[in-house]
Amino acid sequence: MEREYVYAAILGVVQGIAEFLPISSSGHLVIVEALLREFSSAPMPSWLKGMTMNVALHFGTLLSIAVVYCKDLLELRKNGRLLMMIVLASVPVGVVGLMFKDQIEAMFDSTLAAGCCLLVTAAFLLMAKKWQSGTTDLDRLSVWAAWVIGIFQAIAILPGVSRAGSTVAAGLVCGLKRPDAARFSFFIAIPAIGGATLLELLKILEGKVAVDIAWQPMLLGAVISFVVGVLCLRWLIRLLVADRLHWFAIYCLIVGSLTILWQSG
Repeated sequence: MEREYVYAAILGVVQGIAEFLPISSSGHLVIVEALLREFSSAPMPSWLKGMTMNVALHFGTLLSIAVVYCKDLLELRKNGRLLMMIVLASVPVGVVGLMFKDQIEAMFDSTLAAGCCLLVTAAFLLMAKKWQSGTTDLDRLSVWAAWVIGIFQAIAILPGVSRAGSTVAAGLVCGLKRPDAARFSFFIAIPAIGGATLLELLKILEGKVAVDIAWQPMLLGAVISFVVGVLCLRWLIRLLVADRLHWFAIYCLIVGSLTILWQSG
């Protein structure tokens, strides 16, 4: 039982760091889970691998966004246009998630796919460094730009493609100032993560997903991902202001390449 709490704590830390730094939390969860299975002498708990644990960890980081951007979220009530842009940008991920749900969940079983997708994240970060303009305020975000950012968020459903990295990169290329690109990225994360969490909860309530005593380590993982997520989100904002986001492209290239070599071998 103690081992389960250790696993949950590890995944919580990984989620909290990788959700907000542009290195893909979903990809790192897939890779870390594979490493734990590879090098652990004991059988892995059933909850470790699956969407329910993944959603629990993402819910923790969803609360991190609510805490860090609490003031901005409260002010959204007065900005109908920006709310409409958030809704528009959330449409692609909802459509893709519902249409290709089974195929996407199957990719979470592939460590090789996660490694390949980390290379895609690296490409997005380098693209943002090369083509960012950073002249547009969030209040002047165009419909076209919101739609493009939403498409990049839909691509980030794949494990290994960073949601934060892809949406911030798209925002920068579309002309948003760096802090505003981060704000919009995490505004649209709320309906995306919240919607996935709600769907998983409905499946649990309908009895489509078995739930056992593993809810305690899942809760621990969610709490840890929340605490670590708050710290890393604030760090990401500082890195964006300093224009250091592309540094993580090197990390993604190294981890992605090593993962591909490991799985290919």
